[in-house]
Amino acid sequence: MAVAEVTIDEVIETFQLFDDWEDRYRYIIDLGRQLPELPERYRTETYKVRGCASQVWFNVKRSGDMPPRLTFEGDSDAMIVKGLMAILFLIYSGRTAREIMETDAQAILDRLDLAQHLSPMRTNGLFSMLQRIGQMAAAAAA
Repeated sequence: MAVAEVTIDEVIETFQLFDDWEDRYRYIIDLGRQLPELPERYRTETYKVRGCASQVWFNVKRSGDMPPRLTFEGDSDAMIVKGLMAILFLIYSGRTAREIMETDAQAILDRLDLAQHLSPMRTNGLFSMLQRIGQMAAAAAA
């Protein structure tokens, strides 16, 4: 199943089926493996997410709708980070900039209980990715 075919609610439901965090980590990594390949032209400093211990790049595409809907794409050199990225993209992709800025991603992530099970460095990286998505949405809204 491709990430685009899964909803964030389905991810949360699947998480609840697993008894231990090793299975949940494997699931997160599997979500990351399903992300489409990021074109090489976006693997530059311009698209790099600061504050992540791993290499992380984000790009945003805008639809022709008014207001445009934003779709995020990205990559990382760390599989768990790529999986976390996939979760964020499920939360935000396909929404308008206003919808993105009004979304309480922390409440959604709390339902996954990620903060309790990620290292402090990964938690900082997740926060940096959330911040970057917010910046991209604010720029698209301007």
